[in-house]
Amino acid sequence: MNIIWVRALASIVLLALICTGTGVLFGVKFALAVAVAALAGQMAFSTFHKQRLWRLLDAPVYGEVPSAPGVWGEIYYRLHKLAKRWHAQVRQVEQQHSRFIQAIQASPNGVAMLDDHDQIEWCNAISEVHFGLDAKRDLRQHITHLVRQPDFVRYLNSHDYKDMLIMRGMGVKRQNVLSVQVFPYGDNRKLVLSQDITELERTDAMRRDFVANVSHELKTPLTVLSGFLETMRELPLSEEERMRYFDLMEQQASRMRHIVTDLLVLAKLEGEARLPGDQIIDMRAVLVHVREDAESLSGGHHNITADFDDGLSVTGSETEILSALGNLATNAVRYTPEGGGVQLSWRLEGGNAVFSVTDSGYGIPASDIPRLTERFYRVDRSRSRDTGGTGLGLAIVKHVLQRHDAALEVKSEEGRGSTFTVRFPAARTTRRQPAPA
Repeated sequence: MNIIWVRALASIVLLALICTGTGVLFGVKFALAVAVAALAGQMAFSTFHKQRLWRLLDAPVYGEVPSAPGVWGEIYYRLHKLAKRWHAQVRQVEQQHSRFIQAIQASPNGVAMLDDHDQIEWCNAISEVHFGLDAKRDLRQHITHLVRQPDFVRYLNSHDYKDMLIMRGMGVKRQNVLSVQVFPYGDNRKLVLSQDITELERTDAMRRDFVANVSHELKTPLTVLSGFLETMRELPLSEEERMRYFDLMEQQASRMRHIVTDLLVLAKLEGEARLPGDQIIDMRAVLVHVREDAESLSGGHHNITADFDDGLSVTGSETEILSALGNLATNAVRYTPEGGGVQLSWRLEGGNAVFSVTDSGYGIPASDIPRLTERFYRVDRSRSRDTGGTGLGLAIVKHVLQRHDAALEVKSEEGRGSTFTVRFPAARTTRRQPAPA
């Protein structure tokens, strides 16, 4: 039998025994008076603890067990145990809910939860940025009243969510591209997941441009070669004309070879996971090579000067550094008219090793400077082809400098020349004894 009922029955039996004994000793009236007083006291006692119990049920206390004699002490103890267990379960659920919310907030994707009327129940911070929402202000607002793009409204109302929706012109600056997909769940509720694919779109556009540019750059010399071969096959030519055509074909073949070589260099740089080491480069030999390449390309038609600090060096990959600095020097010669000047400099500046190339060439419009390191990007396409450039040199420079933690600075003015400056970090800058001349 339940212990509470046992104790209640024992109390009744005890009260009966007391009344019976009192009646024998002092008479029936006195016994009745005692019984009434005992019952009144018991009722008052029970009323007090009932009210106390209701107060505890309305506002549970999870500390010490309330004290009370008899059955009420047992009731308080058991209710306290039950309330404590429920409180622990509630805290556990709250902690799990908190961790779940933190995990969703840490997600790189936007998450918005809609009720059965497409009203916002909750959204994370990324979703706020993606759709321009405010989690507190827009709570219980219909999402199509806030995200009013017609494509999104049609997509949400179509109830066909197997495909993603691409939304452009999103974000704070209206320049982002979002991938959005809705997932129904529960009782006609919806989960709206969004992902910022702006960078993916840009990369894909660059890939398409790259394929188109490669095809165009290789198609032109191939067309020229095919035309010359057809001419030599079908027309009677003098020896002088044949030699001239051979020279032109060799130029086009050389151009294609340079394009393929530069593409292979770029592919190697992009696919090389291992960073350049800390080997000290013989910069004197590198700079001499860079100057000789510039002078060879110039053929004596430019005034090329050099000011090199022979004791200054950097650490890294010698072949990569030679390729990057050589591209900058030969570009300066290509885009400087005959009779112009090209100045090469290698110096220590503020703890950094600095290589700079200054020319008196055509100059670069300010709007074109940010795009110079894009593959096949040319300020003047016809002039670039005339000078023999592939449009990949500065892309190679960018990748080499990134691998060596270096930075490229470009200053230019149209009609007055340009200065390309490479700054190697102090961590890669060192000094070595100058080699004998």
